[in-house]
Amino acid sequence: MRFQPGQLVMTAGVYARIQQDAEFERQVLAAYRRYLDGDWGEVDEEDAKENERSLKHGFRLLGAYTINDTKIWIITEADRSQTTILFPEEY
Repeated sequence: MRFQPGQLVMTAGVYARIQQDAEFERQVLAAYRRYLDGDWGEVDEEDAKENERSLKHGFRLLGAYTINDTKIWIITEADRSQTTILFPEEY
């Protein structure tokens, strides 16, 4: 783990999908583990570099992952108090 993620929360949409689909839940947890290790998923090169700067300077972090044609984002607040898993349309 490259940083402290704070409290893990998810939006109502992600929670509902997890309740209905065990495989989706497994894949979300796998994406979260990748994120904690600094694998930012499908962000572009500029966002990946920004995440690396953010680790050093305490700014917000963003990861993007696709699970069975469904995109999720994982965002950690700058103060590292909370990490949220959400669908991009819920942002």
